[in-house]
Amino acid sequence: MSQDIRDFVNSSVDVLAFGEPTHQEPAFALVRNDLFAQLAELGFRSIAMETDRVAALAVNAYVQEGKGTLDEVMRSGFSHGFDELDANRQLITWMREYNADRPAADRLAFHGFDAQMETMSAPSPRPYLEHARDYLGLDHDLAGDDELWSRTEAVMDYGQSPGAGPEAARLRCLADDMLVLLYSRAPKLIATTSRAAWLDAEVHLTAGLGLLRYHAQCAKPVDPMPARVSELGAVRDALMAQNLLSLRRTESSRGGTMLFAHNKHLQASENTLDMWDMELSWAPAGAVFAAVSDEQYTFVAGSLGHSETIALGAPPAGTYEAHLQPMFETWGLCDPTLPALQVRTDTTPPQGYFPLDPPTLDDATAVLHIP
Repeated sequence: MSQDIRDFVNSSVDVLAFGEPTHQEPAFALVRNDLFAQLAELGFRSIAMETDRVAALAVNAYVQEGKGTLDEVMRSGFSHGFDELDANRQLITWMREYNADRPAADRLAFHGFDAQMETMSAPSPRPYLEHARDYLGLDHDLAGDDELWSRTEAVMDYGQSPGAGPEAARLRCLADDMLVLLYSRAPKLIATTSRAAWLDAEVHLTAGLGLLRYHAQCAKPVDPMPARVSELGAVRDALMAQNLLSLRRTESSRGGTMLFAHNKHLQASENTLDMWDMELSWAPAGAVFAAVSDEQYTFVAGSLGHSETIALGAPPAGTYEAHLQPMFETWGLCDPTLPALQVRTDTTPPQGYFPLDPPTLDDATAVLHIP
């Protein structure tokens, strides 16, 4: 048993993916902070979280260059409600202090690798496309009704989705043309602005295109509902994987990247899960990244024994979590090779806890258990 990630990871690892089994237990984010500090000593120079990639640009500007204030970037730099986690505030404060007296090439970077979407909602792509349009100095008319895109019905009812309509087709064509233009004019644009400004425009534009692709999937008449939700999950994780590949393009020469997201996004094999009384299945971002990238990808699976925060009681005897409970006082890492045990069944949907199971353990290099 260990509390040192360096017992399981060495400097040859390019991407260390630390998963949490639920977003609602704050202890995992606190442990993540400790692990990232350890990884920084191994030469890791970035962290990427399950939060909106565009919003995270503001956080990165703060931790690297001190732009804005901590309160401002906490409000604007996180999606999915992650701005409310004190552990995230602690992380950003520590990263800014770490970077303060270091040269730019050695500073830690903060990234999001998700889009600003949930399973049941996704925003309009328009603001992202407008950023790229303005950077390119174009006069495309992108005005429209953003509420048509952001309604829950636009995602869950293909008949009410704008994703296959004429406006979506027009925006997708404009976005594709702008992406080609962004690359064809890259030398002049970077010379007159900066490489960072060009990369920001690329991030905004690819985010807009990603949302258009997600809304296009929403407009497909896929039934029954489990198949529909599975395909939406597959598109979201594919977009997350593309973001990972993109950010590693800029980070690979500087050092490794730590990922922090739900186990179900980071596993290196296909997900099969029960959610909302539906059996769902798709390839998570970790599986896509591991399949298409030559970089070394290592997954550490998060496991939880009990939690007062989410009213999760002690794990029943004979489960993986019960086997791990007596090994740790606070938290710790161990080898994922465990005896053949039962998958926990005492959880409820409001707890958001996905228990350890054989596929998760098979993908993992280590298990991090919080008793």
